[in-house]
Amino acid sequence: MPVVPKEDFKTVMERMKGQKSAIEKKHEDLLAERYDLANKPATGVTMFRGKPVQQGVRAKLAAGVTWQSLAEMTPDQIREKDAWPAGFLPLPHPNHPEGGMLFPKFHIEEIKKQEQRDLTRFDLDFDLPDHFLPEFPAPIFLTTRPDLGDVSKGQLVTIDNFFEIFNDILNPKDLEGVRLLVTPFMQQQFNQTDDRRTERPSRGVSCFDCHANGHTNGATHLVGDIRPQAFRHRIETPSLRGVNIQRLFGSQRALKTVEDFTEFEQRAAYFDGDPVIATKKGVNILERASQVHFMAEFQALLDFPPAPKLGVDGKLDPRKASEQEKRGEALFHGKAQCATCHAPPYYTDLSMHNLRTERFFKPRMINGMMASADGPIKTFPLRGIKDSPPYLHDGRLLTLEDTVEFFNLVLETKLAAEEKADLVAFLRTL
Repeated sequence: MPVVPKEDFKTVMERMKGQKSAIEKKHEDLLAERYDLANKPATGVTMFRGKPVQQGVRAKLAAGVTWQSLAEMTPDQIREKDAWPAGFLPLPHPNHPEGGMLFPKFHIEEIKKQEQRDLTRFDLDFDLPDHFLPEFPAPIFLTTRPDLGDVSKGQLVTIDNFFEIFNDILNPKDLEGVRLLVTPFMQQQFNQTDDRRTERPSRGVSCFDCHANGHTNGATHLVGDIRPQAFRHRIETPSLRGVNIQRLFGSQRALKTVEDFTEFEQRAAYFDGDPVIATKKGVNILERASQVHFMAEFQALLDFPPAPKLGVDGKLDPRKASEQEKRGEALFHGKAQCATCHAPPYYTDLSMHNLRTERFFKPRMINGMMASADGPIKTFPLRGIKDSPPYLHDGRLLTLEDTVEFFNLVLETKLAAEEKADLVAFLRTL
């Protein structure tokens, strides 16, 4: 965004409102071309609080291509025949040239109800259907009090209720950390200046507006540290569960502690990495030794959901697992090669890997985004993975079945259809 806008606020708002339907229609057409977006829940498989888990491969194939025939091709052959599924290409932001934080409608409505704060953008709405997103509000599990189970009791934690929910569970320092995590601060699109993207001046956004209840609501944004705009990656909000066992943070994993990440987010990521714009809009400079530490300490308490079929080593307890789940675990550690990066007990190697998906397709512009190399991406923990759709860093994989098909091609493992089903069954136990 320019430091000094060339148009006044009213002109910008009217222009962008007028363009909104055409921009959204173009993106909706892209999603419909790539995916089967129907609501098809898996039988008897739910997230912790009961939201159905979506099933089936949703990425569409080119005419005359099957998943089996695709897996038999080399990367060069897939590239030359332009057979790489469109749903496996990088996913653009709903308005990639504009970008910015974008929240699901259910979160916007709950924040309006509790705080009378409006996270609606006048220029754009969220794109993915609700049934592909995590359950809301997400449960909260604490490493310090596993005996309590879900301490949220079905509520979205906000500035209005955090004290009631966490008083007598957290110490005063961690309670202050929660308060800061649910306090709204100025952000690129949500602020009080004349280059905001809200009709009324905004009080801003909070950390938990994306990381709802310390998990994720699927909110999307663009990474702040890549230029030009077309090469910026869409990022789907990752869960904060298990950050205590992680060692790399930020879109380029340049941040080595959760304290670094907490401070960086409000100084830079909130404002697309532009310190001049940040100063103009009202950047919140947190005090490292107290505020940043308090916020980070609470984040480190956020635990994964219970996994009743796993033993203390993070592997399946054979007395509790089905035969299909056992077969899936054997594949995970063997032929499917998943454990190479996703090792128990938390199913991560705390590292980064370059999947080099650009082997499979020719770079192209897609709705203002250059689909090309992703570069190294972080190995996220797979604990609780069925509760964290959609998948991959930009949310391009809508289901676990999509994810298995994607890695079957990327790793060239040539899994049979039954083996893929077994692997999905195992992933759901984590």
